[in-house]
Amino acid sequence: MSDLTATRTDRRVSTSLNKVPQPTATFWIIKILATTVGETFADFLATNLNLGLTNTTIVMGTLLAIVLVFQFRSLRYVPGIYWLAVVLISIVGTLITDNLTDNFGIPLETTTIVFAIALAVVFAAWYASERTLSIHSITTRRREGFYWLAILFTFALGTAAGDLIAEGLDLGYFVSALLFAGAIALVGCAYRFAKLNAILAFWVAYILTRPLGASLGDFLSQPIPDGGLGLGTVGTSALFLSAILALIIALSRRQRKELASWQSPLS
Repeated sequence: MSDLTATRTDRRVSTSLNKVPQPTATFWIIKILATTVGETFADFLATNLNLGLTNTTIVMGTLLAIVLVFQFRSLRYVPGIYWLAVVLISIVGTLITDNLTDNFGIPLETTTIVFAIALAVVFAAWYASERTLSIHSITTRRREGFYWLAILFTFALGTAAGDLIAEGLDLGYFVSALLFAGAIALVGCAYRFAKLNAILAFWVAYILTRPLGASLGDFLSQPIPDGGLGLGTVGTSALFLSAILALIIALSRRQRKELASWQSPLS
């Protein structure tokens, strides 16, 4: 086997063992869609179905735990399982912040600081244990545990910080979405042109997509007199869930083709 073939084989094995997807354009699109669903579907369950924040949190938390069991038991990245976990963790992260704010009266300033500290502690423990925060090497259960815990706190932090900025500046849903989209674009430019650390750029952008998705969700779902487009939580959730499903199907088909090509004799 030539050195080139060996290198290709090593890269394919490494990629197939990684439990999470690479941050491609499709990754970020689904992430924002899932974040939007986290905002609108949580509101739908709590308000439209009259479950309330507490009952909705229990139901969604239970579903998340079940899906994460399948995610951890999987031997490789499976688009359907992974992105279902992201959608559910987006909903749960939103509900955690909403519970603390609405049910316990904790100010958004406090929850923002607490979740920022919690996320920093997770990152510190992750790095101390694994010497890396890279998502390109999520190949063990311990690393995957740190990964999902970090994801949960990014959603909770993004919800708290996003609501704090939106309420404090009173910009409206559309302008807020543009603000967060601009912040993500700045992170991308800093990574591309100013050599910002790739891992830092990823996690900052990941946090910022939460308030971006929430602003988009509110803009689409809220009544026109309140500054939205009036699609409602049902219509918005259905629209974005359909888009997520279509992208997951496309990713699953692509993955099957790649696995089939990897199993064929290498030239």
